[in-house]
Amino acid sequence: MSEKKEEEEEEDAQVNALACFLHDTYSDSFHSILLDDDPSKLHFPLVIECVLLPTRSSRPPPNPNPISSRRFAELMDFDPKFAGKLYSSPDKYLPFLDKAAKWVKDKMLEKLLEELGDLKHAVPRKYVRVRIDVSGSPLEFPEASPSIGKVRVNHMRKLITLKGTVIRSGGVKMIEYERDYMCRKCQHSFLVCPELEAGNRINLPALCPSKSSRGCGSASFQFIEGSTVCRDYQEIKIQENVQLLGVGSIPRSIPVVLMDDLVDSIKAGDDVIITGILSAKWSPDIKDVRSNLDPMLLANYVRRTNELKSDIDIPAETEEEFKHFWEKYRLTPLKGRNFILEGICPQIFGLFTVKLSVALTLIGGVQHVDASGTKVRGEPHMLLVGDPGTGKSQFLKFAAKLSNRSVITTGLGSTSAGLTVTAVKDGGEWMLEAGALVLADGGLCCIDEFDSMREHDRTTIHEAMEQQTISIAKAGLVTTLSTRTTVFGATNPKGQYDPDESLSVNTTLSGPLLSRFDIVLVLLDTQNTDWDKIVSSHILQENFDEKKDKTNASDAKWMLPKLRRYINYVKRFKPVLTKEAERVISSYYQLQRKSGTHNAAAASQGERAAW
Repeated sequence: MSEKKEEEEEEDAQVNALACFLHDTYSDSFHSILLDDDPSKLHFPLVIECVLLPTRSSRPPPNPNPISSRRFAELMDFDPKFAGKLYSSPDKYLPFLDKAAKWVKDKMLEKLLEELGDLKHAVPRKYVRVRIDVSGSPLEFPEASPSIGKVRVNHMRKLITLKGTVIRSGGVKMIEYERDYMCRKCQHSFLVCPELEAGNRINLPALCPSKSSRGCGSASFQFIEGSTVCRDYQEIKIQENVQLLGVGSIPRSIPVVLMDDLVDSIKAGDDVIITGILSAKWSPDIKDVRSNLDPMLLANYVRRTNELKSDIDIPAETEEEFKHFWEKYRLTPLKGRNFILEGICPQIFGLFTVKLSVALTLIGGVQHVDASGTKVRGEPHMLLVGDPGTGKSQFLKFAAKLSNRSVITTGLGSTSAGLTVTAVKDGGEWMLEAGALVLADGGLCCIDEFDSMREHDRTTIHEAMEQQTISIAKAGLVTTLSTRTTVFGATNPKGQYDPDESLSVNTTLSGPLLSRFDIVLVLLDTQNTDWDKIVSSHILQENFDEKKDKTNASDAKWMLPKLRRYINYVKRFKPVLTKEAERVISSYYQLQRKSGTHNAAAASQGERAAW
């Protein structure tokens, strides 16, 4: 008993020390929380965050609560041993921070109530939850930041950080968190917390946990009415990024439990960084089926990284290299542009217009809001129409490699649910699972064999391509998801391509769908002997150049990593049309309108160009 008492005294001393630290460091944050007048908010986060230092070429990371954010180093300096224990035993030591935050909140609330006087009844009840963001801190080492597919039993009950994409989002529920019982014999009351890992089942102690010297020894307990404490609860599932996997690897996923202020903070398709405690949950009991422990993450901190999707860390010397490159071609900018395009899909000879279109599609346009408040998208869509063997699929695959975030699929096996969102039933509850367009939010969605899709499935992506959203009303779930993605499609013509007919007739694609593509290029196999000879010589020369040493690096074609950095570099610019460019686009639009009866899709594309 003395050992238990010493442990409790040590815990109280630790909580008091942490309370002093939180009060001295975050008093402004607590004051802001207590003065918050939003009646719908019950739980408030106090984020102990390691703020990443901004570089010359990147913005500082978005901070959802800038008032309550400080460097994690402050906690490390205050108590290095406790900061280390947060990683090894977070389920034991994280509650210390919550208790300390509650103590500070109560003390500051008492002072606030004295100042308010008669208005003290107007102060709503509030809970403060301490959130730990270890990004950039000493706790973010490889062992504590595994990929989802590398999570193993040695991570159990430790504080780890996982990065991925939300592929499934469940509804918000209430879960019983704790309740009080009283011994029928000695009237001793004690707290019992349900076990989340065992399906939130309550296990009562075998004997009365009374702290008296002789003990009670009774095993009869009575539930105290009104002592139940419930918390908001939501389950999601995150999947590791496909771009970070090797060839042939299957992306793994893991369920994540969100509570209190974290519920409804993210949705399907969001890129997230989640810090939490790795736990396990028993699978449901099914006859003749072995029960397993399924891993799950009890989230402590969630950060959306959607705002950082299009950003990539570009060193300052690389920026200087790009500036020096254009300074070199200042008088001949078209030659500089052509040199860059040589690195795009170099295995394909010629097709300069296609390579230029791919580059412009990946760079994108400028989103703006018109006078009525309607957003005009800045992400262009591109469609390649061509005979088999003209290199359409190679352009799609190369574009996917150039994009920081991309999803590749084919029209043959794609359905409307697979492209947008599907409702799946998991444990008696309907949940939304993101499709290709939602997963590609902020990136590129490549759809090969576009003509193989059923007409019904094609019509479902109209809203996603134009309004950049998907409206869902399935299985009682009504919501809107973002699809700010560029669609790059490839399709074969219906039989022999007829230049005298419209695109809609040649491709069997409807006019409304074609009108959503900003660039439509037709690639025809003309069966020209001279062209075939040039192409074959180019392929052989490419193989020879790969084996040959590059003696002059400045004259070498830009490789994939450099092209990716350059595309992300120029995405930052917001160009403005000159008067001459406006006249060209206006004339093109009028020309397309004159032939609008022949090709409605081209007229619509000209209208979008006028924006």
